[in-house]
Amino acid sequence: MQKILGIFLATVLWLSAGEINIAVAANVSYVIEPLIEVFNENHAEIKVNVILGSSGKLTAQINAGAPYQLFLSANMDYVQKLYEDNLTLERPRIYAQGALAVLSTKIRDFNNSLSVLEDADIQKIAIANPKTAPYGKAAVETLKNAKLYQKLEKKLVYGESVSQTVIYATTAADIGLVAKSALFSKQMSGYKEHQHWKDVDTELYTAIDQGMVILKSAKENIEVQTFYDFLLSSKAKEVFKAYGYSTL
Repeated sequence: MQKILGIFLATVLWLSAGEINIAVAANVSYVIEPLIEVFNENHAEIKVNVILGSSGKLTAQINAGAPYQLFLSANMDYVQKLYEDNLTLERPRIYAQGALAVLSTKIRDFNNSLSVLEDADIQKIAIANPKTAPYGKAAVETLKNAKLYQKLEKKLVYGESVSQTVIYATTAADIGLVAKSALFSKQMSGYKEHQHWKDVDTELYTAIDQGMVILKSAKENIEVQTFYDFLLSSKAKEVFKAYGYSTL
């Protein structure tokens, strides 16, 4: 009984007034702090606690009862499933669309876009795992639509997350198809567009819709609703665009 009471009290303290707890997909880690900074310009009284992880793992934690109040997923499938399982207050909304970019630590000629992947010195190409990551699925779709998949399949190495794929692209591999948002972090500032990286033509892959939902633990929580509304605002869209996303 004491153990149960201790867990309950810890949860109450964690969910104290003026604080909200949001589960955030790993690829959003690069933009979430700038978003919170802009949000706090007008809502300094609200502290936003961020729990980062893969969309799949965060979904599993939500299903297990984790006291998150808002979930920003990199994959619409996860938030849609939570909605269907009656764990959310409403249908998921698209807050941004992710994009792919080709990244190399070596300065390359990106004039012919994906043909750079066929350079003679490229032996390993990093992409996210297409079975679990929407960016990996988009990368495979891109290669197939560009008629390069069969030729390059044996060169592919797979990262289990967006961040791991970037690490592979800059260390273990010669080049990579990565989430464009990762290129706007401070750690990646040394890599220049058109020299080290370039956008992938969005016509080559299905739009990477990223969805969010308010979870039932946030019922009648004004602070959560305020942050949710902010993420759909024009100010938030400006931040998303500055970090490589597109918005509706």
